[in-house]
Amino acid sequence: MDAENPHRKHAWWRDYKERGIYMITIVVRNRERLFGELNMDPQQPQVILTTLGQAVKDEWFRTLEIQRQKGRCIRLLGSVIMPDHFHGIIFVEETMDVTLGEIVRSFKVGCTQARNRLSGVSQSSLTDDTKQASEQLRTLSHMSQKQRQAYYAAHPEIAPLFANDYDDTICFRRGQLDNIIHYVQDNPRRAILKRANPQLFRLHQQVVVGGFCCTTLGNQFLIDYPQKAVLQCSRSLTQEQIDQYKEQCLTAAEQGTIFVSAGISEGEKQICKALREANYPIIIILKDGFPKIDEPQYKYYKPQGVYFETCAAGRLLLVEPVSELFDDKDIENTVYQKAGRLPHDNLRYKFLALNAFASKICE
Repeated sequence: MDAENPHRKHAWWRDYKERGIYMITIVVRNRERLFGELNMDPQQPQVILTTLGQAVKDEWFRTLEIQRQKGRCIRLLGSVIMPDHFHGIIFVEETMDVTLGEIVRSFKVGCTQARNRLSGVSQSSLTDDTKQASEQLRTLSHMSQKQRQAYYAAHPEIAPLFANDYDDTICFRRGQLDNIIHYVQDNPRRAILKRANPQLFRLHQQVVVGGFCCTTLGNQFLIDYPQKAVLQCSRSLTQEQIDQYKEQCLTAAEQGTIFVSAGISEGEKQICKALREANYPIIIILKDGFPKIDEPQYKYYKPQGVYFETCAAGRLLLVEPVSELFDDKDIENTVYQKAGRLPHDNLRYKFLALNAFASKICE
């Protein structure tokens, strides 16, 4: 993981020259909001671009046009410039003679040069000392982040605009492209909701839930609600039984019950979805859903998909217990009564332990 970029992710087995649809994400170094500001209107969300933000937008189109002029069949499917990062979706229609990474690198260099032009700095005007520092910066790959930052502070004109590397998402499945396009287009609205409700999107450490220290995110008041019940379905239930249980849960939710679930079995997933779609609050227990506090992505974490919407509406609490939960004697005894003796690292043991924890939350 790149220390400067919490989003780095590549498929090691992928040949990034081949045909495919890719969403790339590039973040500004140090997550500075250089490209614009949100208008804070969730009904008509928009990023008001700065001069640099507009230059980055122009550079994106210029980069793709240059690639097409070189005979590479690339089509733009969508893009958005956020205050501190950029998303672009491209369709590589035919195998290329260069990798996607080389194209992204060209775009990033072009953006850095655009920033320098706007700052009144050109490559030809750099001093010998600055050029020497730039060369040293390229060669000393073992530099720590602190050392790099010191160089950047002394020679801001050689500091890259973006963090190292980039993240890519590859479109594989039917229907995935529509989801990716929607994700990119909906970025400003989600950012506005998160900015407007920071208390709902803040990770809380060392919160005592059901007698255990946990990390939580969402509406913290749900944990203190007096009328809670465990949502748990056996994997052996038929669809008819699941549907009957779902109606019972919806009726109870209408009467004020908040359900707590690890959302493991197919029935639990279906009922959790039904509760969310009916706008009822819910508490979800995660096995290992959050980044650790010392990981770069911790600061920028937010729940994805339907969980984001439910969280923004104040109807969701995500709870991840500490690993000590799985070694607790009461939890262990509860699991053993249901499934016999299982090793603590067994996945079924962990799932049953989470269900036992849900019961403790509801006590």
